Amino acid sequence: MNDKIRIEMEAAAFRSLVKHLQNRKDVQNIDLMNLAGFCRNCLAKWYMNAAKERGVEMSYDQAREYVYGMTYDEWKSRYQTEATQEQLKKFEETKSLHAF
Repeated sequence: MNDKIRIEMEAAAFRSLVKHLQNRKDVQNIDLMNLAGFCRNCLAKWYMNAAKERGVEMSYDQAREYVYGMTYDEWKSRYQTEATQEQLKKFEETKSLHAF
């Protein structure tokens, strides 16, 4: 497999992940962090950093809007629930495994 095909496949997989997360509004970011060590915000930061590495200006808000499929404030008001004490405890316990 050549680099062009590999990059196209990686991009397609990334788009599929973003679409999946946009469709799974029931899945809270804290649950993603607790289980996988990353969340939609992490994905947005990676996307923003990749843009900047390529000389493309992109704000964190713009990157989050791409990942969420709407503004973060809109997603938060519509779909985010308050974290439970159990979720917060697990978040602290797994903090060393979270993405940077």
